[in-house]
Order: sequence, then C-alpha cells, then structure tokens
Amino acid sequence: MAKKDKKGKKEKKDKKEKKQEQLIDVKFKRKNIFFFGIGVVLVIIGFILLAIGDIVLAPILLVLGYLVFFPLGILLK
Repeated sequence: MAKKDKKGKKEKKDKKEKKQEQLIDVKFKRKNIFFFGIGVVLVIIGFILLAIGDIVLAPILLVLGYLVFFPLGILLK
C-alpha cells in the first residue's frame, strides 16, 4: 500500500514538473526579437534626448518603448 502512494506522488510530481517546463518554454521568433529591438532603440534614443533636455519627444519615445513595443515583443506569437 505504501509503495502505491509513493509511486502516485512521484507521478503527480513528474506531471507538475512537465507543466512547469511547458509554461517556461517560450520561443522567441524573429518578429518578437524585432519588436524588442525597436523598443530598445526607442528607449535609448529617449534617454539620450532626455539628457540633452528635450522634454517633449523624450517621454513619448520612452512610453512607446516601454509600454508598446516591449509588451508586443512578449505577447505576439
């Protein structure tokens, strides 16, 4: 009886580990990397403009980079 319980627990544990592996397994395609790249470029340009003193265009680029292109890079399939 005790052997069955251990075997059942082990099988449940194996199934849990497989589910976690599937959730973690994220494959980034060319489109995802492209959107991430655009986001990085916009953020870098935004910080450069912010350092120069442009208070109009810099925040727009930063918001676009952080709130539009980074999430698109993560969410698009």
